[in-house]
Amino acid sequence: MTQDEDRLRLLWRWPAVLWLLIVVLLAAHQIAFWHAPKLENDVMALLPDEQNDALLAAAQQQMSAAATRQVMVLIGSSDASRSLASARAFSASVERGTELMALRDDSASNTAALAFYQPYRDRLLTADQRLYLSGTPLPLLAEQALARLYAPGLSSGPAPWRSDPLGLWTGWWQARLGTGVSIRDALPVVSRQGIEWVVLRFTTRSSGVSATGGRRVGSALDRASIAAKMTSPDVRVLRAGVPLYAEAAAERASTEVNTIGLGSLFAVIMLMWLVFRGPRPIVLVSVSLVIGVAAGAAATALVFGEVHLLTLVFGASLVGVAEDYGIHYFALRQGHETLGRHGLMRFLLPGLSTALVTSALAYLALGLAPFPGLRQMAVFSASGLFAAFATVACWFPQLDSDVSPVSRFGRAISRSLTCWPRARWRDLGTWAVATALALFVGLGLSRLVVRDDLRTLQHAPTALLAQQTELASVLGVPSPAQFYLVRGVGSEQVLQREEQLKMLLDQRLTAARITGYSAISDWVPSLSRQLADAGLSAQIEVSVLARVSAIIGDKIVRTPFAAPALRIDEWLQQPVSEPFRGRWLRTNDGQSASLLLLHGVGPRSDIALLAAQASKVPGVTWVDRSAEISRLLGHYRQMMTWLLGLGFIVVGIALWFRYRALAWRALLPSLIAMLLSVAVLGWVGEPFQLFSVLALLLLLGMGVDYGIFLVEHAGDGASWLAVSVGAASTLLAFGLLSFSATPALHVFGLTMFIGITVVWALSPCFRPLAHIFGAVDPSPVSRD
Repeated sequence: MTQDEDRLRLLWRWPAVLWLLIVVLLAAHQIAFWHAPKLENDVMALLPDEQNDALLAAAQQQMSAAATRQVMVLIGSSDASRSLASARAFSASVERGTELMALRDDSASNTAALAFYQPYRDRLLTADQRLYLSGTPLPLLAEQALARLYAPGLSSGPAPWRSDPLGLWTGWWQARLGTGVSIRDALPVVSRQGIEWVVLRFTTRSSGVSATGGRRVGSALDRASIAAKMTSPDVRVLRAGVPLYAEAAAERASTEVNTIGLGSLFAVIMLMWLVFRGPRPIVLVSVSLVIGVAAGAAATALVFGEVHLLTLVFGASLVGVAEDYGIHYFALRQGHETLGRHGLMRFLLPGLSTALVTSALAYLALGLAPFPGLRQMAVFSASGLFAAFATVACWFPQLDSDVSPVSRFGRAISRSLTCWPRARWRDLGTWAVATALALFVGLGLSRLVVRDDLRTLQHAPTALLAQQTELASVLGVPSPAQFYLVRGVGSEQVLQREEQLKMLLDQRLTAARITGYSAISDWVPSLSRQLADAGLSAQIEVSVLARVSAIIGDKIVRTPFAAPALRIDEWLQQPVSEPFRGRWLRTNDGQSASLLLLHGVGPRSDIALLAAQASKVPGVTWVDRSAEISRLLGHYRQMMTWLLGLGFIVVGIALWFRYRALAWRALLPSLIAMLLSVAVLGWVGEPFQLFSVLALLLLLGMGVDYGIFLVEHAGDGASWLAVSVGAASTLLAFGLLSFSATPALHVFGLTMFIGITVVWALSPCFRPLAHIFGAVDPSPVSRD
């Protein structure tokens, strides 16, 4: 045995050195990659290329970039002066922490906007003003103009009376601001139900959030809120913005990492220490996992040029499968001391290789779908598993010590295999259990609810959602989730199509149960609209001024206006366009597009009616981001469910080539575990979704490994020890995710917890007799 071990040691040096060179190259690649990582975080990038819309993607990216750093605050009380005083105190507190946030200069923007639009006043009319001018008799219009002339304070408004005798300029601006909105002390004030709300807008200095979950923005707003309430104790403060949600998510993630992540890591280390009684197994298994994840990331980056964040999240679950190789080696070291390190690895290679092939085939089945995201997951997982396997096979015999400590805890687990019952088809008890399980699964599946909802991917604090809902109700903030994409050849065609769409919406606001809309053409009408409105206002105002002149006995001449039309390019250069620039796009081929947003979209809105309006105007597309992402999640779920079934068949064929008539013993526990996991979701009322299928796919890879180890080394207690330690560490690593506050991770963890528990409990029930398959070393820890 010693001579054979010495010969194997010499032979093993070459693959160990070769793998070392590969790992060095891998490390160099990873250092370069993470120095400037190419990571993709857009969920739409997971769609096949032919389903992507480059123009729509660009629009959504611009809107997202603009919203990422914005925070909006409302400060309100029943008295406007108290609201303004509290708002000034709030702003002063924020300005003292300028490293976090910066206040927008609305005063300068308002002044610049008035000066910019002044020359074009004659061609800026609302839809109601057009009806007013065309439907009101001239004598009545002249009386109203005369009343404005002698009304105190009106003639000194934003435009001289002679250039705006009917107050059209003031009305147009009020329509832009909204109902109940006024400017006081250079700040917007909104009156709603007896409350005077002051609107403050801020932008964060940085677009990122603290990796440790710190609430920099939230803390600054908390301090400012205290300062505002010290000025007026009865004042209310509402706040909303993407940075607040990002901080809440980071804080929750940090908490879960510290509790669930670090807690499970500590528990796994303690478990391996109890079983193996030494740091070497822990270190070597950890090395194999690190190399596996690094290889997965490197292979994905080399094949696709970038790595999607969802691929990294799914790839991190590789740990649950890859650790089994190292654990199996060290577990059998305790039961097969006479084989030596290299002899033991030679003994294990057939089973470990079969486990690698079946798991890799299950993951590679994902690559058959025409989805970039699934193909990335397939490449990441398969290459990562191979790297972890190669690390165990090439390095563990070289780096392990000759002395393998014996653990009483490990021996107790090994011997427990003899107490585990076997499923026998002629046993009535087996059929009784099978019948009960079938009824349980059938009833559970009948209660199962499939939910491909965007809300399953996120979990926002209730208080934050309540404030955002109230703030949106006060301001009528447009929905970023449902909107129209208006395309055309050049800006004029886009603006004309917007105006056609607005006419349709004006007729259906009540039926669709929305409160309004926001369009670029509200601020820059089309050239044809400007020409028509300028002609209408000139005709009416000249006639009105002539009548007023006759009444007062003094000739009044209408003020001339700018001859050139208002152009979109000029408008985009002005401060007033800053909030809307992300909604106007141009492409290199001369195409232009805009986004028309809707106000007041809620659960009662008629989305179908709104969507139907898009087909009535050429170049208009209805976009429902929430429904689109939910559809994407549903498509992925269905696709991955089919691929899971295909992977199951492929794994079964691979097992048949190795084990022939015994293949079902390695595969059946995983099938039962998957069915029971889904059934339990139905019984407890948890939805079946994409992350449930991801958990089942991972369960297939790990569950089949457990079956393979117990079939490959039939009756070997050391293999049962490896399966038990691997299952326990997987439960600690992934099962604890069932306590996560994030719905997707909660369902993922719950599915894994149920599935791993079931497959661990059932695998020994289907183990063959020790003499049926293969030879077992004559000195195992326990045999049955």
